Amino acid sequence: MRFLAFFFNLFEPLFRLSQKWLGQSRLAWLFVAPNLLVFGVFTFLPIVINVVYATSAGVALMPSERPYSGLENFEILFECRDYFDFQSCRKDVFWRAIGNTLKFSTIQVTLMVFFSLLTALVLNRKIIGRGFWRGVFFYPVLLSPVVVALIWKWLLQSQGVFNAVLISANQAPIDWLTDRHWAFFWTLFVSIWAHMGFYTLILLAGLQAIPKDVYEAALMDKASPWRTLTHITLPLLMPNLIVVLVLAMIRAVQVFDEVFVLTGGGPGSATTFIVQFIYQTGFAEQIHLYGLAAAASLALAVGLIMLTLLQLKLTRAKDAGQKVR
Repeated sequence: MRFLAFFFNLFEPLFRLSQKWLGQSRLAWLFVAPNLLVFGVFTFLPIVINVVYATSAGVALMPSERPYSGLENFEILFECRDYFDFQSCRKDVFWRAIGNTLKFSTIQVTLMVFFSLLTALVLNRKIIGRGFWRGVFFYPVLLSPVVVALIWKWLLQSQGVFNAVLISANQAPIDWLTDRHWAFFWTLFVSIWAHMGFYTLILLAGLQAIPKDVYEAALMDKASPWRTLTHITLPLLMPNLIVVLVLAMIRAVQVFDEVFVLTGGGPGSATTFIVQFIYQTGFAEQIHLYGLAAAASLALAVGLIMLTLLQLKLTRAKDAGQKVR
């Protein structure tokens, strides 16, 4: 303790001098300056650089070597004769990626919320080994998405465990990752399996926050389990459900790691999502179109901002409704 007191006393003259120069109200900016510097270098500066790339042309890497092109990259991405026909678009892969992302997000989020809610309801009950099962469902969240994808790829590849079981049972092997329908299914399954525990934890915390007196009153009124679920549990759990819904949607739109390792966006463009398109356009293809990739990433950012604003609006509307009640 003496060492700590001596250490902090070394800085006391500096703080007194700073307080004298800046004043009491401005001294807080001195303490947040390191964090602001980190945010500026690693968050705000990349955003500015991304805008510079999105409004410039060419294949040069250095911004100073890229000529200004205005909104040309956005015009290339959004130029279509018929927006319901991806083949009529100048960058049809971009629109296929958007279509795949919307399809994936809709199905994945619906199933994610359903299974997370179902799992949370089960784990909230007094079952044998409840602590163990909670850990089992949350464990995949602790793993790296790349590790998760590698494990499932080892199971699903043509010479993998699943096909080995089919062959041992005298059945024909299945192209789990090279058939477009199976590939899309497994990207959904692996994504849900890997992240469901996180959303289950949020819903489980919401369930445990519901007062027990409410359920005791429903039991005294002889309310059925279904009526208790629909009229008590779900309404009181709605704030947590809104958070889970929006967070799952944002995570689904940004899906990349598992899909990149499992299928690489294939077969064809069956599992090419928007982040995969950005990566391929900017880094994987032989000609690096940084401007086009930056424009696509800004379009994705606008979509994520809209989802975030939707979450804030829904949360505030729910809070306002509860205050009125």
